[in-house]
Amino acid sequence: QVHLVESGGGLVQSGGSLRLSCEASGRTFSPSAMGWFRQVAGKEREFVASIRWSGGTTNYADFVKGRFTISRPSAKTTAVNLQMNRLQAEDTAVYYCAFKVSGWSRGRDYDYWGQGTQVTVFS
Repeated sequence: QVHLVESGGGLVQSGGSLRLSCEASGRTFSPSAMGWFRQVAGKEREFVASIRWSGGTTNYADFVKGRFTISRPSAKTTAVNLQMNRLQAEDTAVYYCAFKVSGWSRGRDYDYWGQGTQVTVFS
């Protein structure tokens, strides 16, 4: 079992920045990919960004391109960061980290999920 813990959420003014972190623990093994998703109450969880573990190729939702960056903070840990710049009120959501055992996708077919961290952007 892989356990994911997110951190770094909070309250930020429009135009500001936050960095989310996610680290895997438990029965850890290298994922095929890790990603970030977000969800607003009453709406479906949506893809934000993902990174392939081998090679580091990244993929972003159109609405975050140029503002958000997904990265691996270290080659020695199973962890990902999401640097979020120029935040807007529409970015307010619960952000979830996800771990994919095989393959790479923008869909919700990831195998393990964190509990989520709230990001609130105010004007």
